[in-house]
Amino acid sequence: MNAPREMAVGLVADEGLPEQVIKTIAAELPGTFTSQVSGQTQWRVEHEVNQLPLDEDGDIPMRMLSQQHRQDRGWDLLVLVTDLPRRAGTNPVATSVDVDNGVAMISLPALGAVLVRRRTRALLVRVMRQLVSRRLGIDGDHDGEGAAAWLREALAPTQRLPDDRDSAATHVALVGLRGRLRLLAGMVRDNRPWRLVPHLAGATAAAAGTAAYGIITSSFWNLADALPPLRLAAITVVTILVMTVWLTVYNHLWDRPSEAGERRKALLYNVSTATTLAIGVACMYAILFVLALLAAAVLVDSGYFAQTLGHPVGVGSYLNLVWLCSSVGIVAGALGSSLEDEETVRNATYGRRERERQERNQRRREQRRSADRNHDS
Repeated sequence: MNAPREMAVGLVADEGLPEQVIKTIAAELPGTFTSQVSGQTQWRVEHEVNQLPLDEDGDIPMRMLSQQHRQDRGWDLLVLVTDLPRRAGTNPVATSVDVDNGVAMISLPALGAVLVRRRTRALLVRVMRQLVSRRLGIDGDHDGEGAAAWLREALAPTQRLPDDRDSAATHVALVGLRGRLRLLAGMVRDNRPWRLVPHLAGATAAAAGTAAYGIITSSFWNLADALPPLRLAAITVVTILVMTVWLTVYNHLWDRPSEAGERRKALLYNVSTATTLAIGVACMYAILFVLALLAAAVLVDSGYFAQTLGHPVGVGSYLNLVWLCSSVGIVAGALGSSLEDEETVRNATYGRRERERQERNQRRREQRRSADRNHDS
C-alpha cells in the first residue's frame, strides 16, 4: 500500500496544562512521527488552543469535533488533548481512538503527575499508529519492543476496551490499583494545590499571627523544649488533617450524590479534593515554618532563651520552638479560613474541569428537585 505523501494532523488542546504540554512538544512531533510511525510520509502538525465543549453526559463529543475541525482546517486526522478525567466503568481512560472518523483523544490526568510531556509524546505516537494503520498498512497495536516497552507495561498495565456509546471508538484504559492511583495523581496535579496558599489570605494571616505570638511567649518555649520530636511530628500531622477536614466540611467540598452509580464516581473526586487540600495545607505549613524560623532567629535572643529554659540552647531548640508554633498556627489558620468566601476556596481547590463537573451536577440535582415538586403538586 502506498503511503500518502503528506498527512495533516491537527492537535486541539484544552486551556491550562494541555496547552502547556502541546506547545512544548508540537515542534518535534513531525520528526517523531517520521521516525516512529512512518518515514515514507511527510507529516504536517498544526496545533491550536480551544476550550473543548462537553455534551449532556459530561464528555467531549469526539465525532462532532472531528467533523467540524477536519473540514474547517483541512486536517486528515485530529487529536484532542484535555485535562478532563475520563473513565470506562472504574478504569481510568488514557486515550480514546476512533479510526473510522480519524479522531483520538488523550486525557492528561490518566498520565499521572510527573513526566507528563514524555508520556503525552509516547501516547501521541501510539494513537497516531492506530489512526493511520489502515491508510499506511502498518501495525496499529505496535507499542515498542524490548525491556523498555515491557517495563512501561509492568508499571502501568493497559487494556483495550470498547466505547459503550460509540461502537467505532476504543479506549486504552489503565488497569488495577496502579492505574487509579496514577489518575488520582493526575487529578491532584490538575487542581494545582500550591495555589491554595495565596487564595487563603485570612487563614494565612491567622496562622502567621498565632505563630508569631508563640515565638515570643515563654510558655511556648518551655512546652516546645519538653516535647520530643516524635510528639511534635504527630502534632504536625494532626494539625494538617484538622485544617484539611475543616476546609472540606466548612466549604461543602465533599460531594454526596444520591445515586449509587454517581457515588462510586464521586469517591475518586472526593479523594482528589482531600489530597489537594492536604498538599495545599502542607505547602502553607512549610512556608509558615520558614518564615517563623527567620522571625525566631531575629527576635529570640539566645542568651535569654537559654536563661528561660535553664540549659544551653542550639539550633535544635529553635527548630522545636518553630515546629510547635507552626503547628498551632495552622490550627488558627483553619479557624481563619472561615473568613474566606466559599467560592474563593472552591476556585483555589479545583481545576476548571472539576468546577464544570460540580456545576453540571448541581444543575441536575436542581432539575430533579424541580421535577419532584411538580410531580407532587
